[in-house]
Amino acid sequence: MSEMTGAQSLIRSLEAAGTETIFGIPGGAILPAYDPLMDSSIRHILVRHEQGAGHAAQGYAAATGRVGVCMATSGPGATNLVTPLADAHMDSVPMVAVTGQVAANAIGTDAFQEADIRGITMPVTKHNFLVTDPADIPRTVAEAFHIASTGRPGPVLVDVAKSALQATTTFAWPSELLLPGYRPVTRPHSKQIREATRLLLEARRPVLYVGGGVIRAGASAELARLAELTGIPVVTTLMARGAFPDSHPQHLGMPGMHGTVAAVAALQKSDLIVSLGARFDDRVTGNLDTFAPGALVVHADIDPAEIGKNRHADVPIVGDAKEVISDLLVALQTESDAGHTGDYEAWVEFLAGVKRKYALGYDQPADGSLAPQYVIERLGAIAGPDAVYAAGVGQHQMWAAQFIGYEKPNTWINSGGLGTMGYAVPAAMGAKAGLPDTTVWAVDGDGCFQMTNQELATCAINDIPIKVAVINNESLGMVRQWQTLFYSERYSNTDLHSKRIPDFVKLAEAYGCVGLACETPGDVDATIQKAMEIDDVPVVVDFRVHRDAMVWPMVAAGASNDDIKYARDLAPDFDEDDV
Repeated sequence: MSEMTGAQSLIRSLEAAGTETIFGIPGGAILPAYDPLMDSSIRHILVRHEQGAGHAAQGYAAATGRVGVCMATSGPGATNLVTPLADAHMDSVPMVAVTGQVAANAIGTDAFQEADIRGITMPVTKHNFLVTDPADIPRTVAEAFHIASTGRPGPVLVDVAKSALQATTTFAWPSELLLPGYRPVTRPHSKQIREATRLLLEARRPVLYVGGGVIRAGASAELARLAELTGIPVVTTLMARGAFPDSHPQHLGMPGMHGTVAAVAALQKSDLIVSLGARFDDRVTGNLDTFAPGALVVHADIDPAEIGKNRHADVPIVGDAKEVISDLLVALQTESDAGHTGDYEAWVEFLAGVKRKYALGYDQPADGSLAPQYVIERLGAIAGPDAVYAAGVGQHQMWAAQFIGYEKPNTWINSGGLGTMGYAVPAAMGAKAGLPDTTVWAVDGDGCFQMTNQELATCAINDIPIKVAVINNESLGMVRQWQTLFYSERYSNTDLHSKRIPDFVKLAEAYGCVGLACETPGDVDATIQKAMEIDDVPVVVDFRVHRDAMVWPMVAAGASNDDIKYARDLAPDFDEDDV
């Protein structure tokens, strides 16, 4: 074994782990690693802010299914990664963050640019490491990638002391990993599968409640087979958009606060919820005390901590979604071959009626201005289901989830659990870096866009031609919607003046991108088509939309899903006898 520096060992370890792209920024403590990076096969993309590096690693991981990697220096470089790490933790994104740390003998002395990033990030990472011995670098990197990508995926932090990077060591990639305390269960227990099968056959109003775990497990094909074998209606959460085709007749859409009336009704009126890789979060359940009061619950999740956390599970199943669904398929097919199938005809007919009666829609502004929903609807139609869409957070995120048709997994990327403004542009950059031949649109709001748009420089310089649709309503739109509904239209600090300052077209051009603007419905298609035809540089389109458009349907925070409104002051009317 030849001698090398710890820094050389780190880069060689990242190569051995399969790293192809790193998003990062050099600085003092991590600087030793940047020298051997020049001779590496790894592509390093120099971002303009460490938050951008973290979100780009997330976007890369979400689009490709591979582990995303980002790198930063100690102190503020590392703390700027906290938000992406927390975001990845909430949304189960496989990611490894490598940070530099002050020299081992200076740790704890408040040295220049020292921060206890391991302690800071412990609550928001799946695991993290502090490396002070250069001999530990290969094993630690191997363990980090394994932990990040197996079981319930998540972010792992590897903090490496500068002294370990500068010291001499030998490189030895581990032939096996010894992690006795880490044994994720992937295969479900056969007894629980049998019990779930029994409940499915006995139920009259079942629903498949599909979460992001199905996407992470790569289980979309198995889900389609399960749905078609049983005929059971399907709802897909915000994190699961694309797990089941929107065009499929059994798909009722997204449940929850801004979900479809049909999806909310399916959960509320069901007698059996089969939860696959979902976690019964508050944005889906509303008031837990009134959520699906007549339903038994089969809860399948790879993370045992999620099962029964918010809602009691009558049949808990710990396992990988792909394995769980595969085993359910075998059990149900055996029952079907013996002549035992469920009777859901009346239920399916009822929900199909709700879906028809309360289809998603929106009002065109009376003054002839641009409806944001129309922009997003046309964007989805023109860019098509093979494009990847990354959204920021707020109204535009909900409209993008509602009005773009998702037919395939990994085509919808967003910040679900943490709700991080500024996510879209760097996440789109990461997705495009991982899938260079795929069209990638960032659907952003004018508020979100101004948090991370400096990464347009990164995109332009590194030939990452993303496309950005800025849904510009001059406002922090979702906050303004709440002020309209709950604060007597007192618009405190939500007016961004974004149609005037800054000029997004000039800003795009200053960053080496093409800038376009659109403010009339008749120009929408031509503007999107023009953006689609530009493939060599990033494109930013400033869609100047009506500012008072609202996201409907809506369940107010903390309210019961029974109180869903599909338009302001309009609630759906169900005939209980039809359920």
